[in-house]
Amino acid sequence: MADRHHAHHHRPTARCRRKGWRAVRAPRRHTVARRGRDRQAHLLAPKPGAASADSARPPTTAVVGGGIAGLAAATALAERGVQVTLYERQASLGGRVAGWPTTLHDGTQATMSRGFHAFFRQYYNLRGLLRRTDPALDRLTGLADYPLQHSGGLHDSFRNVPRTPPWSAIGFVAQSPTFTLRDLRHMNPLAALPLLDVRVPEIYEQLDGISAHDFLQKIRFPEAAHHLAFEVFSRSFFADPRQLSAAEMALMFHIYFLGSSEGLLFDVPNEPFPEALWDPLSTYLQSHKVDIRLATPVETIAPTKDGGFVITTDQDQRHDTVVLALDTAGLQTIVNHSPALADAPWRRRVAQLQTAPPFLVSRLWLDQPVAADRPGFLGTSGYGTLDNVSILDRWESQATHWAGRTGGSVVELHAYALTQNTTRDVEQKRLLAQLHTIYPETRSATIVDERHKWSTDCPLFPVGGYTDRPRTRTSHPGLVIAGDLVRTELPVALMERAATSGFLAANALLERWHVRGHTLWTVPRQGRNAALRALARTAKRTG
Repeated sequence: MADRHHAHHHRPTARCRRKGWRAVRAPRRHTVARRGRDRQAHLLAPKPGAASADSARPPTTAVVGGGIAGLAAATALAERGVQVTLYERQASLGGRVAGWPTTLHDGTQATMSRGFHAFFRQYYNLRGLLRRTDPALDRLTGLADYPLQHSGGLHDSFRNVPRTPPWSAIGFVAQSPTFTLRDLRHMNPLAALPLLDVRVPEIYEQLDGISAHDFLQKIRFPEAAHHLAFEVFSRSFFADPRQLSAAEMALMFHIYFLGSSEGLLFDVPNEPFPEALWDPLSTYLQSHKVDIRLATPVETIAPTKDGGFVITTDQDQRHDTVVLALDTAGLQTIVNHSPALADAPWRRRVAQLQTAPPFLVSRLWLDQPVAADRPGFLGTSGYGTLDNVSILDRWESQATHWAGRTGGSVVELHAYALTQNTTRDVEQKRLLAQLHTIYPETRSATIVDERHKWSTDCPLFPVGGYTDRPRTRTSHPGLVIAGDLVRTELPVALMERAATSGFLAANALLERWHVRGHTLWTVPRQGRNAALRALARTAKRTG
Protein backbone atom coordinates (compact mmCIF):
# COMPACT_ATOMS: atom_id res chain seq x y z
CA MET A 1 0.00 0.00 0.00
CA ALA A 2 1.08 3.60 -0.41
CA ASP A 3 0.67 4.14 3.36
CA ARG A 4 2.96 1.46 4.79
CA HIS A 5 3.22 0.78 8.51
CA HIS A 6 4.88 -1.65 10.87
CA ALA A 7 2.83 -4.24 12.72
CA HIS A 8 3.31 -6.93 15.37
CA HIS A 9 2.81 -10.38 13.86
CA HIS A 10 0.34 -12.79 15.39
CA ARG A 11 -0.36 -16.40 14.62
CA PRO A 12 -2.52 -16.53 11.49
CA THR A 13 -5.91 -18.16 11.47
CA ALA A 14 -6.48 -21.32 9.46
CA ARG A 15 -8.56 -19.40 6.95
CA CYS A 16 -5.83 -16.81 6.47
CA ARG A 17 -3.30 -19.56 5.86
CA ARG A 18 -5.54 -21.13 3.22
CA LYS A 19 -5.88 -17.76 1.50
CA GLY A 20 -2.16 -17.05 1.65
CA TRP A 21 -2.59 -14.17 4.12
CA ARG A 22 -1.09 -13.58 7.51
CA ALA A 23 -3.52 -11.90 9.88
CA VAL A 24 -1.82 -9.27 11.99
CA ARG A 25 -3.19 -6.92 14.60
CA ALA A 26 -2.21 -3.30 14.19
CA PRO A 27 0.17 -1.86 16.79
CA ARG A 28 -1.02 0.44 19.53
CA ARG A 29 1.32 3.20 18.43
CA HIS A 30 0.83 4.73 15.04
CA THR A 31 2.76 6.91 12.69
CA VAL A 32 1.24 10.19 11.61
CA ALA A 33 0.02 8.65 8.34
CA ARG A 34 -1.87 6.00 10.30
CA ARG A 35 -3.75 8.61 12.34
CA GLY A 36 -7.37 7.54 12.73
CA ARG A 37 -6.69 3.84 12.11
CA ASP A 38 -8.46 1.56 14.57
CA ARG A 39 -5.90 0.10 16.98
CA GLN A 40 -7.46 -3.33 16.54
CA ALA A 41 -7.60 -3.17 12.75
CA HIS A 42 -6.34 -6.34 11.10
CA LEU A 43 -3.51 -6.41 8.64
CA LEU A 44 -3.58 -9.02 5.88
CA ALA A 45 -0.03 -9.59 4.67
CA PRO A 46 0.47 -11.31 1.30
CA LYS A 47 2.77 -14.22 0.67
CA PRO A 48 6.46 -13.35 0.25
CA GLY A 49 7.76 -12.93 -3.28
CA ALA A 50 9.85 -10.86 -5.62
CA ALA A 51 9.53 -7.09 -5.41
CA SER A 52 8.55 -6.86 -9.08
CA ALA A 53 7.75 -8.94 -12.12
CA ASP A 54 10.43 -9.81 -14.67
CA SER A 55 11.12 -6.55 -16.47
CA ALA A 56 12.59 -8.35 -19.49
CA ARG A 57 9.33 -10.22 -20.19
CA PRO A 58 6.63 -8.72 -17.96
CA PRO A 59 3.34 -10.63 -17.72
CA THR A 60 0.32 -8.97 -19.27
CA THR A 61 -3.12 -8.49 -17.76
CA ALA A 62 -6.39 -7.21 -19.16
CA VAL A 63 -8.48 -5.45 -16.51
CA VAL A 64 -12.05 -5.29 -17.78
CA GLY A 65 -13.93 -2.53 -16.00
CA GLY A 66 -12.75 0.88 -14.85
CA GLY A 67 -14.70 1.21 -11.61
CA ILE A 68 -13.18 1.15 -8.14
CA ALA A 69 -12.43 -2.60 -8.28
CA GLY A 70 -10.79 -2.41 -11.70
CA LEU A 71 -8.76 0.66 -10.76
CA ALA A 72 -7.53 -1.02 -7.58
CA ALA A 73 -6.52 -4.15 -9.52
CA ALA A 74 -4.80 -2.15 -12.27
CA THR A 75 -2.92 -0.07 -9.69
CA ALA A 76 -1.76 -3.08 -7.69
CA LEU A 77 -0.57 -4.94 -10.77
CA ALA A 78 1.12 -2.00 -12.49
CA GLU A 79 3.03 -1.12 -9.32
CA ARG A 80 4.56 -4.60 -9.43
CA GLY A 81 5.72 -4.29 -13.02
CA VAL A 82 2.83 -6.07 -14.76
CA GLN A 83 1.88 -4.73 -18.19
CA VAL A 84 -1.76 -3.71 -17.76
CA THR A 85 -4.42 -2.80 -20.30
CA LEU A 86 -7.56 -1.33 -18.74
CA TYR A 87 -10.78 -1.62 -20.78
CA GLU A 88 -13.73 0.57 -19.81
CA ARG A 89 -17.03 0.62 -21.68
CA GLN A 90 -17.90 4.19 -20.65
CA ALA A 91 -16.03 7.35 -21.63
CA SER A 92 -14.96 7.99 -18.02
CA LEU A 93 -13.39 6.11 -15.12
CA GLY A 94 -14.96 5.49 -11.72
CA GLY A 95 -17.81 3.11 -12.46
CA ARG A 96 -20.66 3.93 -10.09
CA VAL A 97 -18.57 6.82 -8.70
CA ALA A 98 -17.87 8.34 -12.13
CA GLY A 99 -18.69 11.83 -13.31
CA TRP A 100 -19.34 13.32 -16.71
CA PRO A 101 -19.69 16.87 -18.11
CA THR A 102 -23.00 18.60 -18.68
CA THR A 103 -23.97 22.13 -19.66
CA LEU A 104 -26.65 23.91 -17.65
CA HIS A 105 -29.26 26.18 -19.19
CA ASP A 106 -27.33 29.23 -18.01
CA GLY A 107 -24.26 28.02 -19.91
CA THR A 108 -22.40 26.81 -16.81
CA GLN A 109 -20.18 23.79 -17.37
CA ALA A 110 -20.97 21.30 -14.59
CA THR A 111 -20.19 17.71 -13.68
CA MET A 112 -23.04 15.27 -13.18
CA SER A 113 -22.66 11.95 -11.38
CA ARG A 114 -24.64 9.12 -9.86
CA GLY A 115 -24.74 11.09 -6.67
CA PHE A 116 -23.44 11.39 -3.15
CA HIS A 117 -21.05 8.74 -1.77
CA ALA A 118 -19.80 8.54 1.82
CA PHE A 119 -16.11 7.74 2.26
CA PHE A 120 -16.11 6.23 5.75
CA ARG A 121 -12.90 6.12 7.78
CA GLN A 122 -13.21 2.30 7.86
CA TYR A 123 -12.58 2.17 4.11
CA TYR A 124 -8.87 1.48 4.62
CA ASN A 125 -8.11 -0.09 1.24
CA LEU A 126 -10.14 2.41 -0.80
CA ARG A 127 -8.45 5.26 1.03
CA GLY A 128 -5.11 3.56 0.46
CA LEU A 129 -5.86 3.57 -3.27
CA LEU A 130 -6.67 7.30 -3.15
CA ARG A 131 -3.47 8.00 -1.19
CA ARG A 132 -1.47 7.07 -4.29
CA THR A 133 -2.21 10.56 -5.60
CA ASP A 134 -3.38 12.33 -2.44
CA PRO A 135 -1.18 11.12 0.47
CA ALA A 136 -2.88 13.28 3.09
CA LEU A 137 -6.36 12.84 1.55
CA ASP A 138 -6.65 16.60 1.21
CA ARG A 139 -9.24 16.14 -1.53
CA LEU A 140 -11.63 14.63 1.03
CA THR A 141 -13.43 16.74 3.61
CA GLY A 142 -15.25 15.52 6.70
CA LEU A 143 -18.92 16.26 7.33
CA ALA A 144 -19.74 17.35 10.85
CA ASP A 145 -22.64 14.98 11.39
CA TYR A 146 -24.63 12.05 10.03
CA PRO A 147 -28.18 13.11 10.98
CA LEU A 148 -31.29 11.01 10.46
CA GLN A 149 -34.85 12.33 10.34
CA HIS A 150 -38.18 10.49 10.41
CA SER A 151 -41.39 12.00 9.10
CA GLY A 152 -42.97 11.41 12.53
CA GLY A 153 -40.66 14.03 14.02
CA LEU A 154 -37.92 11.84 15.43
CA HIS A 155 -34.28 12.79 14.88
CA ASP A 156 -31.06 10.90 15.43
CA SER A 157 -27.44 11.95 15.15
CA PHE A 158 -24.02 10.30 15.26
CA ARG A 159 -22.12 13.51 15.94
CA ASN A 160 -21.66 13.00 19.69
CA VAL A 161 -21.73 9.21 19.76
CA PRO A 162 -18.52 7.70 21.21
CA ARG A 163 -16.32 5.99 18.63
CA THR A 164 -15.03 3.06 20.67
CA PRO A 165 -17.20 -0.07 20.96
CA PRO A 166 -19.20 -1.04 22.91
CA TRP A 167 -19.63 2.58 24.04
CA SER A 168 -20.53 3.56 20.48
CA ALA A 169 -23.67 1.40 20.48
CA ILE A 170 -24.45 2.18 24.13
CA GLY A 171 -23.98 5.89 23.50
CA PHE A 172 -26.21 5.82 20.45
CA VAL A 173 -28.99 4.06 22.36
CA ALA A 174 -28.61 6.45 25.32
CA GLN A 175 -28.82 9.55 23.15
CA SER A 176 -31.38 8.32 20.64
CA PRO A 177 -35.01 9.41 21.10
CA THR A 178 -36.09 6.26 19.26
CA PHE A 179 -35.09 4.02 22.18
CA THR A 180 -37.21 4.12 25.32
CA LEU A 181 -36.90 2.03 28.48
CA ARG A 182 -40.09 0.23 27.46
CA ASP A 183 -38.59 -0.56 24.05
CA LEU A 184 -35.45 -2.01 25.61
CA ARG A 185 -37.45 -4.19 27.99
CA HIS A 186 -39.52 -5.48 25.08
CA MET A 187 -36.50 -6.52 22.98
CA ASN A 188 -35.36 -10.14 22.65
CA PRO A 189 -31.70 -9.96 23.75
CA LEU A 190 -30.91 -13.58 22.94
CA ALA A 191 -31.95 -13.12 19.32
CA ALA A 192 -29.72 -10.04 19.09
CA LEU A 193 -26.58 -11.71 20.46
CA PRO A 194 -25.17 -12.70 17.02
CA LEU A 195 -24.60 -8.97 16.45
CA LEU A 196 -22.10 -8.92 19.31
CA ASP A 197 -19.57 -11.21 17.64
CA VAL A 198 -19.85 -10.91 13.87
CA ARG A 199 -17.33 -13.09 12.05
CA VAL A 200 -17.02 -13.71 8.33
CA PRO A 201 -18.07 -16.15 6.93
CA GLU A 202 -19.69 -17.55 10.12
CA ILE A 203 -22.24 -14.74 10.23
CA TYR A 204 -23.57 -15.94 6.87
CA GLU A 205 -24.01 -19.45 8.25
CA GLN A 206 -26.09 -17.90 11.04
CA LEU A 207 -28.14 -15.22 9.32
CA ASP A 208 -28.05 -15.55 5.54
CA GLY A 209 -31.29 -17.53 5.62
CA ILE A 210 -33.38 -14.66 7.01
CA SER A 211 -34.09 -11.16 5.72
CA ALA A 212 -32.89 -8.03 7.47
CA HIS A 213 -36.49 -7.04 8.10
CA ASP A 214 -37.46 -10.38 9.65
CA PHE A 215 -34.33 -10.48 11.79
CA LEU A 216 -35.16 -7.08 13.30
CA GLN A 217 -38.70 -8.30 13.89
CA LYS A 218 -37.29 -11.35 15.65
CA ILE A 219 -35.19 -9.13 17.90
CA ARG A 220 -38.31 -7.01 18.53
CA PHE A 221 -36.22 -3.99 17.62
CA PRO A 222 -38.14 -0.73 18.33
CA GLU A 223 -40.19 0.11 15.27
CA ALA A 224 -39.08 3.74 15.15
CA ALA A 225 -35.41 2.81 15.45
CA HIS A 226 -35.95 0.05 12.89
CA HIS A 227 -37.01 2.62 10.32
CA LEU A 228 -34.74 5.46 11.35
CA ALA A 229 -31.48 3.60 11.80
CA PHE A 230 -31.30 0.11 10.36
CA GLU A 231 -33.57 0.69 7.38
CA VAL A 232 -31.54 3.74 6.37
CA PHE A 233 -28.40 1.60 6.39
CA SER A 234 -29.90 -1.46 4.75
CA ARG A 235 -31.29 0.66 1.94
CA SER A 236 -27.76 1.90 1.29
CA PHE A 237 -27.34 -1.57 -0.24
CA PHE A 238 -30.01 -0.38 -2.75
CA ALA A 239 -32.41 -3.06 -1.54
CA ASP A 240 -35.58 -3.20 0.48
CA PRO A 241 -34.85 -4.74 3.92
CA ARG A 242 -37.30 -7.52 3.07
CA GLN A 243 -35.01 -8.58 0.22
CA LEU A 244 -31.65 -8.06 1.91
CA SER A 245 -29.87 -10.87 3.74
CA ALA A 246 -29.73 -10.27 7.49
CA ALA A 247 -26.09 -11.34 7.36
CA GLU A 248 -25.25 -8.27 5.26
CA MET A 249 -27.06 -6.03 7.75
CA ALA A 250 -25.21 -7.68 10.66
CA LEU A 251 -21.93 -7.16 8.82
CA MET A 252 -22.81 -3.49 8.46
CA PHE A 253 -23.54 -3.32 12.20
CA HIS A 254 -20.10 -4.79 12.88
CA ILE A 255 -18.23 -2.52 10.45
CA TYR A 256 -19.77 0.70 11.73
CA PHE A 257 -20.78 0.01 15.33
CA LEU A 258 -19.39 -2.82 17.42
CA GLY A 259 -16.46 -3.89 15.26
CA SER A 260 -14.72 -0.60 14.57
CA SER A 261 -13.69 2.47 16.53
CA GLU A 262 -13.70 4.70 13.44
CA GLY A 263 -17.25 5.85 14.12
CA LEU A 264 -20.03 6.70 11.69
CA LEU A 265 -18.91 10.10 10.51
CA PHE A 266 -17.46 10.19 7.01
CA ASP A 267 -15.67 12.22 4.37
CA VAL A 268 -16.80 13.42 0.95
CA PRO A 269 -14.76 14.61 -2.06
CA ASN A 270 -14.46 18.41 -2.09
CA GLU A 271 -14.37 18.47 -5.89
CA PRO A 272 -16.40 16.50 -8.49
CA PHE A 273 -15.40 12.84 -8.63
CA PRO A 274 -13.24 13.06 -11.78
CA GLU A 275 -11.14 15.98 -10.51
CA ALA A 276 -10.87 14.72 -6.93
CA LEU A 277 -10.38 11.02 -7.54
CA TRP A 278 -10.04 9.53 -11.00
CA ASP A 279 -8.19 12.05 -13.15
CA PRO A 280 -5.20 12.02 -10.77
CA LEU A 281 -5.32 8.22 -10.54
CA SER A 282 -5.49 7.96 -14.33
CA THR A 283 -2.33 10.05 -14.60
CA TYR A 284 -0.70 7.86 -11.95
CA LEU A 285 -1.59 4.67 -13.84
CA GLN A 286 -0.27 6.07 -17.09
CA SER A 287 3.00 6.87 -15.31
CA HIS A 288 3.14 3.11 -14.59
CA LYS A 289 2.60 2.41 -18.31
CA VAL A 290 -1.03 1.29 -17.99
CA ASP A 291 -2.83 1.42 -21.34
CA ILE A 292 -6.25 2.94 -20.50
CA ARG A 293 -8.85 2.37 -23.20
CA LEU A 294 -12.03 4.32 -22.51
CA ALA A 295 -15.24 3.88 -24.51
CA THR A 296 -14.01 0.39 -25.39
CA PRO A 297 -16.53 -2.34 -24.53
CA VAL A 298 -15.22 -5.89 -24.39
CA GLU A 299 -17.32 -8.24 -26.49
CA THR A 300 -15.85 -11.68 -25.77
CA ILE A 301 -12.98 -13.32 -23.90
CA ALA A 302 -11.58 -16.57 -25.26
CA PRO A 303 -9.00 -18.78 -23.50
CA THR A 304 -6.02 -19.75 -25.64
CA LYS A 305 -4.17 -23.05 -25.81
CA ASP A 306 -1.09 -21.55 -24.16
CA GLY A 307 -3.08 -20.53 -21.05
CA GLY A 308 -3.74 -16.91 -21.99
CA PHE A 309 -6.80 -15.06 -23.25
CA VAL A 310 -7.85 -13.18 -26.36
CA ILE A 311 -9.88 -10.05 -25.63
CA THR A 312 -12.19 -8.99 -28.45
CA THR A 313 -13.17 -5.33 -28.71
CA ASP A 314 -13.00 -3.56 -32.07
CA GLN A 315 -9.85 -5.64 -32.45
CA ASP A 316 -8.32 -8.75 -30.86
CA GLN A 317 -5.51 -8.68 -28.33
CA ARG A 318 -3.91 -11.47 -26.31
CA HIS A 319 -3.18 -11.18 -22.58
CA ASP A 320 -1.65 -13.64 -20.13
CA THR A 321 -4.35 -13.04 -17.50
CA VAL A 322 -7.69 -11.28 -17.04
CA VAL A 323 -9.38 -9.41 -14.19
CA LEU A 324 -13.14 -9.11 -14.63
CA ALA A 325 -14.20 -6.04 -12.62
CA LEU A 326 -17.75 -5.52 -13.86
CA ASP A 327 -21.22 -5.00 -12.50
CA THR A 328 -23.63 -7.93 -12.46
CA ALA A 329 -25.17 -7.36 -15.89
CA GLY A 330 -21.81 -6.65 -17.52
CA LEU A 331 -20.24 -9.78 -16.05
CA GLN A 332 -23.15 -11.95 -17.11
CA THR A 333 -23.12 -10.52 -20.62
CA ILE A 334 -19.43 -11.25 -21.19
CA VAL A 335 -19.75 -14.74 -19.69
CA ASN A 336 -22.75 -15.51 -21.90
CA HIS A 337 -20.82 -14.38 -24.99
CA SER A 338 -17.69 -16.33 -23.97
CA PRO A 339 -18.79 -19.98 -23.76
CA ALA A 340 -15.29 -21.35 -23.11
CA LEU A 341 -14.61 -19.10 -20.11
CA ALA A 342 -13.98 -21.06 -16.87
CA ASP A 343 -16.05 -24.09 -15.83
CA ALA A 344 -19.77 -24.83 -15.58
CA PRO A 345 -20.15 -24.38 -11.77
CA TRP A 346 -18.56 -20.93 -11.94
CA ARG A 347 -20.70 -19.91 -14.89
CA ARG A 348 -23.78 -21.07 -12.97
CA ARG A 349 -22.82 -18.88 -10.00
CA VAL A 350 -22.43 -15.88 -12.27
CA ALA A 351 -25.77 -16.58 -13.93
CA GLN A 352 -27.51 -16.67 -10.53
CA LEU A 353 -26.31 -13.21 -9.48
CA GLN A 354 -29.11 -10.69 -9.08
CA THR A 355 -29.32 -6.94 -9.55
CA ALA A 356 -30.89 -4.65 -6.98
CA PRO A 357 -34.01 -2.63 -7.87
CA PRO A 358 -33.65 0.70 -9.68
CA PHE A 359 -32.67 3.88 -7.90
CA LEU A 360 -32.99 7.56 -8.77
CA VAL A 361 -30.66 10.50 -8.23
CA SER A 362 -32.23 13.92 -8.82
CA ARG A 363 -29.91 16.94 -8.81
CA LEU A 364 -31.57 20.34 -8.69
CA TRP A 365 -29.99 23.75 -9.24
CA LEU A 366 -32.23 26.17 -7.28
CA ASP A 367 -32.33 29.96 -7.51
CA GLN A 368 -32.59 30.33 -3.73
CA PRO A 369 -30.38 28.97 -0.94
CA VAL A 370 -31.43 26.25 1.43
CA ALA A 371 -31.57 27.49 5.03
CA ALA A 372 -28.11 27.91 6.52
CA ASP A 373 -28.78 25.57 9.45
CA ARG A 374 -29.61 22.60 7.22
CA PRO A 375 -27.03 19.78 7.34
CA GLY A 376 -24.96 18.99 4.26
CA PHE A 377 -26.35 15.45 4.30
CA LEU A 378 -29.56 14.13 5.83
CA GLY A 379 -30.75 10.51 5.93
CA THR A 380 -34.53 10.28 5.84
CA SER A 381 -37.25 7.75 6.59
CA GLY A 382 -41.00 7.92 6.24
CA TYR A 383 -40.90 10.45 3.40
CA GLY A 384 -42.21 8.16 0.70
CA THR A 385 -39.34 6.83 -1.38
CA LEU A 386 -36.91 9.62 -0.47
CA ASP A 387 -33.85 8.17 1.30
CA ASN A 388 -31.57 11.17 1.72
CA VAL A 389 -30.98 14.80 0.85
CA SER A 390 -27.58 16.36 0.10
CA ILE A 391 -26.74 20.05 -0.27
CA LEU A 392 -23.73 19.82 -2.55
CA ASP A 393 -22.69 23.45 -2.26
CA ARG A 394 -21.80 22.79 1.38
CA TRP A 395 -18.71 20.80 0.34
CA GLU A 396 -18.19 20.42 -3.43
CA SER A 397 -16.22 23.30 -4.94
CA GLN A 398 -18.03 23.35 -8.28
CA ALA A 399 -21.45 23.56 -6.62
CA THR A 400 -20.13 26.10 -4.10
CA HIS A 401 -18.94 28.40 -6.90
CA TRP A 402 -22.28 28.15 -8.72
CA ALA A 403 -24.24 28.88 -5.54
CA GLY A 404 -21.98 31.80 -4.66
CA ARG A 405 -22.33 33.32 -8.12
CA THR A 406 -26.10 32.90 -8.41
CA GLY A 407 -27.23 33.08 -4.79
CA GLY A 408 -28.87 29.68 -5.18
CA SER A 409 -28.16 26.14 -4.03
CA VAL A 410 -27.44 22.69 -5.50
CA VAL A 411 -29.55 19.97 -3.92
CA GLU A 412 -29.47 16.23 -4.56
CA LEU A 413 -32.20 13.71 -3.74
CA HIS A 414 -31.80 9.92 -3.62
CA ALA A 415 -34.45 7.21 -3.84
CA TYR A 416 -33.23 3.62 -3.46
CA ALA A 417 -34.96 0.30 -4.13
CA LEU A 418 -37.78 1.58 -6.30
CA THR A 419 -40.23 -0.81 -7.89
CA GLN A 420 -39.59 -1.95 -11.45
CA ASN A 421 -42.85 -0.41 -12.70
CA THR A 422 -42.12 3.04 -11.26
CA THR A 423 -43.10 5.88 -13.59
CA ARG A 424 -40.07 8.14 -13.87
CA ASP A 425 -41.79 11.51 -14.19
CA VAL A 426 -44.11 10.71 -11.32
CA GLU A 427 -41.28 9.57 -9.05
CA GLN A 428 -39.21 12.67 -9.78
CA LYS A 429 -42.17 14.86 -8.81
CA ARG A 430 -42.68 12.86 -5.63
CA LEU A 431 -39.10 13.41 -4.54
CA LEU A 432 -39.46 17.14 -5.12
CA ALA A 433 -42.65 17.20 -3.04
CA GLN A 434 -40.86 15.43 -0.18
CA LEU A 435 -38.02 17.95 -0.37
CA HIS A 436 -40.58 20.71 0.07
CA THR A 437 -41.94 18.90 3.13
CA ILE A 438 -38.53 18.44 4.76
CA TYR A 439 -37.11 21.87 3.82
CA PRO A 440 -40.17 24.14 3.35
CA GLU A 441 -38.03 27.10 2.24
CA THR A 442 -37.43 25.27 -1.05
CA ARG A 443 -41.10 25.58 -2.03
CA SER A 444 -40.59 29.13 -3.22
CA ALA A 445 -37.39 28.30 -5.10
CA THR A 446 -37.36 28.03 -8.87
CA ILE A 447 -35.52 25.11 -10.43
CA VAL A 448 -32.94 26.73 -12.70
CA ASP A 449 -31.88 23.33 -14.05
CA GLU A 450 -32.18 19.68 -13.14
CA ARG A 451 -30.66 16.31 -13.98
CA HIS A 452 -32.13 12.91 -13.17
CA LYS A 453 -30.07 9.72 -13.24
CA TRP A 454 -31.83 6.36 -13.14
CA SER A 455 -29.69 3.25 -12.63
CA THR A 456 -30.22 -0.48 -12.19
CA ASP A 457 -26.77 -1.96 -11.81
CA CYS A 458 -26.05 -2.49 -8.12
CA PRO A 459 -25.65 -6.07 -6.85
CA LEU A 460 -28.41 -7.59 -4.75
CA PHE A 461 -27.47 -9.65 -1.70
CA PRO A 462 -30.63 -11.69 -1.31
CA VAL A 463 -31.62 -14.05 1.46
CA GLY A 464 -29.72 -17.33 1.04
CA GLY A 465 -27.49 -16.01 -1.77
CA TYR A 466 -24.10 -16.06 -0.06
CA THR A 467 -23.12 -19.69 -0.65
CA ASP A 468 -23.25 -19.40 -4.43
CA ARG A 469 -21.70 -15.95 -4.68
CA PRO A 470 -18.51 -16.18 -6.80
CA ARG A 471 -15.14 -15.69 -5.11
CA THR A 472 -12.13 -13.81 -6.45
CA ARG A 473 -10.48 -16.91 -7.92
CA THR A 474 -12.09 -18.99 -10.65
CA SER A 475 -11.45 -22.45 -12.06
CA HIS A 476 -8.91 -20.90 -14.46
CA PRO A 477 -5.75 -19.72 -12.63
CA GLY A 478 -5.34 -16.78 -15.00
CA LEU A 479 -8.90 -15.50 -14.59
CA VAL A 480 -10.00 -13.59 -11.48
CA ILE A 481 -12.97 -11.35 -10.71
CA ALA A 482 -13.41 -8.26 -8.57
CA GLY A 483 -16.21 -5.94 -7.54
CA ASP A 484 -18.66 -5.42 -4.69
CA LEU A 485 -20.57 -8.48 -5.92
CA VAL A 486 -17.61 -10.76 -5.01
CA ARG A 487 -17.50 -12.97 -1.93
CA THR A 488 -14.35 -11.82 -0.11
CA GLU A 489 -14.80 -13.50 3.30
CA LEU A 490 -13.66 -10.25 4.87
CA PRO A 491 -15.59 -7.62 6.89
CA VAL A 492 -15.93 -5.12 4.03
CA ALA A 493 -18.93 -3.68 2.18
CA LEU A 494 -19.95 -1.31 -0.58
CA MET A 495 -17.08 0.79 -2.02
CA GLU A 496 -14.59 -0.80 0.36
CA ARG A 497 -15.58 -4.28 -0.80
CA ALA A 498 -14.99 -3.17 -4.39
CA ALA A 499 -11.53 -1.78 -3.62
CA THR A 500 -10.54 -4.73 -1.45
CA SER A 501 -11.65 -7.26 -4.05
CA GLY A 502 -9.58 -5.45 -6.69
CA PHE A 503 -6.46 -5.75 -4.57
CA LEU A 504 -7.29 -9.39 -3.78
CA ALA A 505 -7.64 -10.17 -7.50
CA ALA A 506 -4.29 -8.54 -8.23
CA ASN A 507 -2.64 -10.39 -5.33
CA ALA A 508 -3.95 -13.71 -6.66
CA LEU A 509 -2.27 -13.10 -10.02
CA LEU A 510 0.94 -11.78 -8.47
CA GLU A 511 1.17 -14.90 -6.33
CA ARG A 512 1.02 -16.96 -9.52
CA TRP A 513 4.17 -15.17 -10.74
CA HIS A 514 5.87 -15.39 -7.31
CA VAL A 515 5.67 -11.62 -6.93
CA ARG A 516 4.84 -10.10 -3.55
CA GLY A 517 1.29 -8.80 -3.37
CA HIS A 518 -0.09 -5.81 -1.48
CA THR A 519 -0.85 -5.47 2.21
CA LEU A 520 -4.52 -4.97 3.06
CA TRP A 521 -6.35 -3.80 6.17
CA THR A 522 -9.84 -4.48 7.50
CA VAL A 523 -11.77 -3.69 10.63
CA PRO A 524 -11.37 -6.45 13.26
CA ARG A 525 -12.56 -9.81 11.95
CA GLN A 526 -14.48 -10.58 15.13
CA GLY A 527 -16.27 -8.73 17.91
CA ARG A 528 -13.70 -6.70 19.81
CA ASN A 529 -15.10 -7.12 23.34
CA ALA A 530 -14.27 -10.44 25.04
CA ALA A 531 -17.33 -10.38 27.31
CA LEU A 532 -19.70 -9.73 24.41
CA ARG A 533 -18.03 -12.46 22.36
CA ALA A 534 -18.55 -14.89 25.23
CA LEU A 535 -22.25 -13.96 25.37
CA ALA A 536 -22.60 -14.52 21.64
CA ARG A 537 -20.91 -17.94 21.87
CA THR A 538 -23.20 -18.93 24.73
CA ALA A 539 -26.26 -17.95 22.73
CA LYS A 540 -25.03 -19.98 19.76
CA ARG A 541 -24.47 -23.08 21.91
CA THR A 542 -27.87 -22.84 23.55
CA GLY A 543 -29.64 -22.03 20.29
